[in-house]
Amino acid sequence: MDVIVIGEILIDFIPGTEEASYIRNPGGGPANAAVAMAKNGLSVGMYCKMGNDDFGRFLSKTMTGYGVKLLSPELTDEAVTTMAYVTLYPDGERSFTFSRKPGADMLLSRDELKDSDIDGAKLISAASFSMSKGPESEATVELMKRAHEKGKMVAFDINYRDVVWGSVDKCAGAVRGILPYVDFLKVSGEEIDMIGGPDAVPDVMKQYGITAVVYTKGSEGADCYFGGEILSVPGKKAKAVDATGCGDAFWGGFLSSVLNQGVEAASDVTSGILKKAIEYGNICGWFTVQKKGGMSSLPTKAQIEEVLSKTDK
Repeated sequence: MDVIVIGEILIDFIPGTEEASYIRNPGGGPANAAVAMAKNGLSVGMYCKMGNDDFGRFLSKTMTGYGVKLLSPELTDEAVTTMAYVTLYPDGERSFTFSRKPGADMLLSRDELKDSDIDGAKLISAASFSMSKGPESEATVELMKRAHEKGKMVAFDINYRDVVWGSVDKCAGAVRGILPYVDFLKVSGEEIDMIGGPDAVPDVMKQYGITAVVYTKGSEGADCYFGGEILSVPGKKAKAVDATGCGDAFWGGFLSSVLNQGVEAASDVTSGILKKAIEYGNICGWFTVQKKGGMSSLPTKAQIEEVLSKTDK
Protein backbone atom coordinates (compact mmCIF):
# COMPACT_ATOMS: atom_id res chain seq x y z
CA MET A 1 0.00 0.00 0.00
CA ASP A 2 1.37 3.41 -0.95
CA VAL A 3 -0.65 5.64 1.37
CA ILE A 4 -2.67 5.40 4.57
CA VAL A 5 -5.10 8.25 5.19
CA ILE A 6 -6.27 8.89 8.75
CA GLY A 7 -9.39 10.92 9.41
CA GLU A 8 -12.97 11.64 8.63
CA ILE A 9 -15.59 10.83 6.03
CA LEU A 10 -18.78 12.85 6.16
CA ILE A 11 -21.86 13.38 4.03
CA ASP A 12 -22.41 16.70 2.28
CA PHE A 13 -26.02 17.52 1.49
CA ILE A 14 -25.73 19.96 -1.41
CA PRO A 15 -28.81 21.70 -2.85
CA GLY A 16 -29.98 19.84 -5.93
CA THR A 17 -31.41 20.94 -9.24
CA GLU A 18 -35.01 20.92 -8.01
CA GLU A 19 -36.44 23.10 -5.29
CA ALA A 20 -36.03 21.63 -1.80
CA SER A 21 -33.98 18.70 -3.13
CA TYR A 22 -30.51 17.78 -1.96
CA ILE A 23 -27.75 15.81 -3.60
CA ARG A 24 -25.96 13.51 -1.17
CA ASN A 25 -22.18 13.40 -1.61
CA PRO A 26 -19.40 11.89 0.49
CA GLY A 27 -16.88 14.44 1.60
CA GLY A 28 -14.38 15.51 4.23
CA GLY A 29 -10.76 16.50 3.69
CA PRO A 30 -9.14 13.10 4.36
CA ALA A 31 -11.73 11.22 2.28
CA ASN A 32 -11.50 13.59 -0.70
CA ALA A 33 -7.70 13.46 -0.63
CA ALA A 34 -7.78 9.65 -0.40
CA VAL A 35 -9.98 9.34 -3.49
CA ALA A 36 -7.86 11.87 -5.39
CA MET A 37 -4.77 9.77 -4.69
CA ALA A 38 -6.53 6.55 -5.67
CA LYS A 39 -7.63 8.14 -8.96
CA ASN A 40 -4.02 9.14 -9.52
CA GLY A 41 -2.85 5.54 -9.48
CA LEU A 42 -1.81 5.05 -5.87
CA SER A 43 -2.80 2.19 -3.59
CA VAL A 44 -4.69 3.91 -0.76
CA GLY A 45 -6.02 2.68 2.55
CA MET A 46 -8.17 4.79 4.86
CA TYR A 47 -8.42 4.47 8.62
CA CYS A 48 -11.65 5.89 10.06
CA LYS A 49 -14.90 4.81 11.66
CA MET A 50 -18.39 4.85 10.12
CA GLY A 51 -21.82 4.24 11.60
CA ASN A 52 -23.77 1.06 11.02
CA ASP A 53 -26.67 2.88 9.37
CA ASP A 54 -27.64 3.82 5.83
CA PHE A 55 -25.26 6.77 5.89
CA GLY A 56 -22.32 4.69 7.02
CA ARG A 57 -23.06 1.97 4.50
CA PHE A 58 -23.38 4.58 1.75
CA LEU A 59 -19.99 6.04 2.64
CA SER A 60 -18.34 2.63 2.87
CA LYS A 61 -19.67 1.54 -0.52
CA THR A 62 -18.67 4.86 -2.10
CA MET A 63 -15.10 4.81 -0.83
CA THR A 64 -14.44 1.22 -1.82
CA GLY A 65 -16.06 1.94 -5.18
CA TYR A 66 -13.39 4.58 -5.80
CA GLY A 67 -10.64 2.09 -5.00
CA VAL A 68 -9.90 3.10 -1.39
CA LYS A 69 -9.40 0.17 0.98
CA LEU A 70 -11.05 0.69 4.37
CA LEU A 71 -8.71 -0.35 7.17
CA SER A 72 -11.56 -0.21 9.69
CA PRO A 73 -14.17 -2.13 7.68
CA GLU A 74 -16.44 -2.89 10.64
CA LEU A 75 -19.24 -0.36 10.96
CA THR A 76 -19.97 0.77 14.50
CA ASP A 77 -23.34 1.07 16.19
CA GLU A 78 -22.34 4.47 17.54
CA ALA A 79 -23.79 7.42 15.59
CA VAL A 80 -20.56 8.75 14.16
CA THR A 81 -21.46 9.92 10.66
CA THR A 82 -21.33 13.70 10.42
CA MET A 83 -23.80 15.33 8.04
CA ALA A 84 -22.97 18.71 6.54
CA TYR A 85 -25.77 20.76 4.99
CA VAL A 86 -24.16 23.06 2.46
CA THR A 87 -25.66 26.45 1.63
CA LEU A 88 -24.48 27.90 -1.69
CA TYR A 89 -24.50 31.62 -2.42
CA PRO A 90 -24.60 33.34 -5.84
CA ASP A 91 -21.07 34.71 -5.42
CA GLY A 92 -19.66 31.21 -5.02
CA GLU A 93 -19.29 31.36 -1.23
CA ARG A 94 -20.72 28.57 0.92
CA SER A 95 -21.52 27.81 4.54
CA PHE A 96 -22.03 24.56 6.45
CA THR A 97 -24.43 23.42 9.12
CA PHE A 98 -23.24 20.25 10.85
CA SER A 99 -25.30 17.66 12.65
CA ARG A 100 -24.83 14.25 14.24
CA LYS A 101 -21.38 14.97 15.58
CA PRO A 102 -19.04 13.41 16.57
CA GLY A 103 -17.45 12.93 13.20
CA ALA A 104 -16.32 9.66 11.69
CA ASP A 105 -12.83 9.95 13.14
CA MET A 106 -13.98 10.42 16.71
CA LEU A 107 -13.70 6.78 17.75
CA LEU A 108 -10.18 6.19 16.47
CA SER A 109 -8.01 4.09 18.74
CA ARG A 110 -4.29 4.60 18.88
CA ASP A 111 -3.87 0.83 18.98
CA GLU A 112 -6.19 -0.30 16.19
CA LEU A 113 -4.13 0.68 13.14
CA LYS A 114 -1.92 -2.34 12.62
CA ASP A 115 1.85 -2.05 12.53
CA SER A 116 1.79 -4.27 9.44
CA ASP A 117 -0.35 -1.67 7.62
CA ILE A 118 1.99 1.16 8.58
CA ASP A 119 5.06 -0.92 7.68
CA GLY A 120 3.76 -1.47 4.15
CA ALA A 121 3.00 2.20 3.41
CA LYS A 122 5.27 4.95 2.11
CA LEU A 123 3.18 7.87 3.37
CA ILE A 124 0.75 8.47 6.22
CA SER A 125 -1.60 11.43 5.74
CA ALA A 126 -4.11 13.11 8.06
CA ALA A 127 -6.12 16.30 8.38
CA SER A 128 -6.86 18.27 11.52
CA PHE A 129 -10.59 17.60 11.72
CA SER A 130 -10.43 16.36 15.30
CA MET A 131 -7.69 18.64 16.56
CA SER A 132 -10.18 20.77 18.50
CA LYS A 133 -12.03 17.84 20.05
CA GLY A 134 -9.88 16.87 23.02
CA PRO A 135 -8.84 13.24 23.60
CA GLU A 136 -9.61 12.22 20.03
CA SER A 137 -6.76 14.43 18.77
CA GLU A 138 -4.39 12.51 21.04
CA ALA A 139 -5.11 9.29 19.15
CA THR A 140 -4.38 11.02 15.83
CA VAL A 141 -1.12 12.41 17.20
CA GLU A 142 -0.12 8.97 18.47
CA LEU A 143 -0.79 7.37 15.09
CA MET A 144 1.26 10.01 13.28
CA LYS A 145 4.06 9.63 15.82
CA ARG A 146 4.15 5.85 15.26
CA ALA A 147 4.42 6.39 11.51
CA HIS A 148 7.20 8.94 11.97
CA GLU A 149 9.15 6.64 14.28
CA LYS A 150 8.91 3.89 11.68
CA GLY A 151 10.57 6.19 9.15
CA LYS A 152 7.44 6.81 7.08
CA MET A 153 6.72 10.12 5.39
CA VAL A 154 3.96 12.04 7.16
CA ALA A 155 1.61 14.62 5.61
CA PHE A 156 -0.77 16.87 7.53
CA ASP A 157 -3.49 19.29 6.41
CA ILE A 158 -4.54 22.03 8.83
CA ASN A 159 -8.26 22.44 8.18
CA TYR A 160 -10.16 25.70 8.60
CA ARG A 161 -13.10 24.02 10.30
CA ASP A 162 -11.01 23.72 13.44
CA VAL A 163 -10.82 27.49 13.58
CA VAL A 164 -14.60 27.67 13.30
CA TRP A 165 -15.51 24.83 15.65
CA GLY A 166 -13.27 25.38 18.64
CA SER A 167 -10.88 27.59 20.51
CA VAL A 168 -8.02 28.72 18.30
CA ASP A 169 -5.61 28.32 21.19
CA LYS A 170 -6.76 24.74 21.79
CA CYS A 171 -6.53 23.92 18.10
CA ALA A 172 -3.14 25.54 17.75
CA GLY A 173 -1.87 23.59 20.75
CA ALA A 174 -3.00 20.30 19.24
CA VAL A 175 -1.47 21.21 15.88
CA ARG A 176 1.84 22.06 17.57
CA GLY A 177 1.72 18.62 19.14
CA ILE A 178 1.65 16.93 15.74
CA LEU A 179 4.13 19.13 13.84
CA PRO A 180 7.29 17.32 15.08
CA TYR A 181 6.19 14.26 13.08
CA VAL A 182 5.24 16.06 9.86
CA ASP A 183 7.23 16.11 6.60
CA PHE A 184 4.66 17.83 4.34
CA LEU A 185 2.30 20.44 5.78
CA LYS A 186 -0.60 22.14 3.98
CA VAL A 187 -2.11 25.44 5.10
CA SER A 188 -4.42 27.97 3.45
CA GLY A 189 -6.23 31.20 4.23
CA GLU A 190 -6.65 31.83 7.95
CA GLU A 191 -5.07 28.46 8.71
CA ILE A 192 -1.59 29.84 8.12
CA ASP A 193 -2.21 32.26 10.98
CA MET A 194 -2.32 29.26 13.33
CA ILE A 195 1.44 28.91 12.81
CA GLY A 196 2.18 32.63 12.86
CA GLY A 197 1.53 33.69 9.25
CA PRO A 198 3.69 33.41 6.11
CA ASP A 199 6.68 35.18 7.67
CA ALA A 200 6.84 32.56 10.42
CA VAL A 201 6.88 29.55 8.08
CA PRO A 202 10.71 29.24 7.74
CA ASP A 203 11.16 29.31 11.53
CA VAL A 204 8.37 26.77 12.04
CA MET A 205 9.96 24.46 9.48
CA LYS A 206 13.33 24.72 11.20
CA GLN A 207 11.87 24.25 14.68
CA TYR A 208 9.91 21.12 13.79
CA GLY A 209 12.04 19.65 11.01
CA ILE A 210 9.35 20.00 8.33
CA THR A 211 10.52 19.27 4.77
CA ALA A 212 7.98 21.42 2.91
CA VAL A 213 5.04 23.70 3.70
CA VAL A 214 2.47 24.26 0.97
CA TYR A 215 0.43 27.44 1.29
CA THR A 216 -2.60 27.29 -1.01
CA LYS A 217 -4.12 30.62 -2.07
CA GLY A 218 -7.22 29.64 -4.04
CA SER A 219 -7.34 31.06 -7.55
CA GLU A 220 -3.96 32.72 -6.96
CA GLY A 221 -2.22 29.36 -6.88
CA ALA A 222 0.15 28.12 -4.20
CA ASP A 223 3.51 28.78 -2.60
CA CYS A 224 5.72 25.97 -1.40
CA TYR A 225 8.39 26.66 1.21
CA PHE A 226 11.37 24.34 0.79
CA GLY A 227 14.74 25.02 2.37
CA GLY A 228 15.50 28.64 1.62
CA GLU A 229 13.26 28.70 -1.46
CA ILE A 230 9.67 29.69 -2.09
CA LEU A 231 8.30 27.88 -5.13
CA SER A 232 5.28 29.68 -6.58
CA VAL A 233 2.84 28.26 -9.10
CA PRO A 234 -0.12 30.32 -10.38
CA GLY A 235 -3.60 28.86 -10.03
CA LYS A 236 -5.90 27.81 -12.84
CA LYS A 237 -8.95 30.04 -12.70
CA ALA A 238 -12.33 28.33 -12.97
CA LYS A 239 -15.84 29.60 -12.29
CA ALA A 240 -18.32 27.36 -10.53
CA VAL A 241 -21.16 27.66 -8.06
CA ASP A 242 -19.61 25.30 -5.54
CA ALA A 243 -15.90 24.80 -4.87
CA THR A 244 -16.37 22.26 -2.08
CA GLY A 245 -13.40 19.89 -1.94
CA CYS A 246 -11.06 22.04 -4.03
CA GLY A 247 -8.37 22.24 -1.35
CA ASP A 248 -8.70 18.54 -0.55
CA ALA A 249 -8.37 17.74 -4.26
CA PHE A 250 -5.26 19.91 -4.43
CA TRP A 251 -3.68 18.03 -1.52
CA GLY A 252 -4.49 14.62 -2.98
CA GLY A 253 -3.07 15.65 -6.34
CA PHE A 254 0.04 17.12 -4.70
CA LEU A 255 0.80 14.01 -2.63
CA SER A 256 0.07 11.75 -5.62
CA SER A 257 2.60 13.62 -7.70
CA VAL A 258 5.25 13.47 -4.97
CA LEU A 259 4.98 9.68 -4.74
CA ASN A 260 4.54 9.12 -8.48
CA GLN A 261 7.88 10.86 -9.03
CA GLY A 262 9.63 8.08 -7.14
CA VAL A 263 9.95 9.66 -3.70
CA GLU A 264 10.59 7.01 -1.06
CA ALA A 265 11.63 9.31 1.80
CA ALA A 266 11.46 13.00 2.62
CA SER A 267 15.21 13.20 1.97
CA ASP A 268 14.52 12.38 -1.72
CA VAL A 269 12.51 15.56 -2.24
CA THR A 270 13.85 18.28 -4.54
CA SER A 271 12.48 21.66 -5.60
CA GLY A 272 11.72 20.22 -9.07
CA ILE A 273 9.64 17.42 -7.57
CA LEU A 274 7.72 19.89 -5.42
CA LYS A 275 7.06 22.33 -8.26
CA LYS A 276 5.56 19.59 -10.42
CA ALA A 277 3.52 18.42 -7.43
CA ILE A 278 2.07 21.92 -6.96
CA GLU A 279 1.13 22.04 -10.64
CA TYR A 280 -0.57 18.67 -10.24
CA GLY A 281 -2.43 19.87 -7.18
CA ASN A 282 -3.62 23.04 -8.88
CA ILE A 283 -4.98 21.09 -11.84
CA CYS A 284 -6.73 18.60 -9.56
CA GLY A 285 -8.39 21.46 -7.66
CA TRP A 286 -9.29 23.19 -10.93
CA PHE A 287 -11.11 20.10 -12.19
CA THR A 288 -13.07 19.97 -8.94
CA VAL A 289 -14.15 23.61 -9.07
CA GLN A 290 -14.95 23.39 -12.77
CA LYS A 291 -17.28 20.45 -12.14
CA LYS A 292 -18.78 21.89 -8.96
CA GLY A 293 -17.23 19.66 -6.35
CA GLY A 294 -17.87 16.08 -5.35
CA MET A 295 -15.66 13.02 -5.56
CA SER A 296 -16.96 12.25 -9.04
CA SER A 297 -15.22 15.41 -10.29
CA LEU A 298 -11.77 14.41 -9.02
CA PRO A 299 -9.56 13.80 -12.07
CA THR A 300 -7.47 10.77 -12.97
CA LYS A 301 -3.73 10.85 -13.54
CA ALA A 302 -4.32 10.69 -17.32
CA GLN A 303 -6.60 13.76 -17.24
CA ILE A 304 -4.06 15.77 -15.26
CA GLU A 305 -1.22 14.70 -17.55
CA GLU A 306 -3.27 15.80 -20.56
CA VAL A 307 -3.71 19.30 -19.10
CA LEU A 308 -0.03 19.44 -18.18
CA SER A 309 1.02 18.50 -21.71
CA LYS A 310 -1.04 21.31 -23.17
CA THR A 311 0.32 23.75 -20.59
CA ASP A 312 3.92 22.77 -21.40
CA LYS A 313 3.34 23.60 -25.06
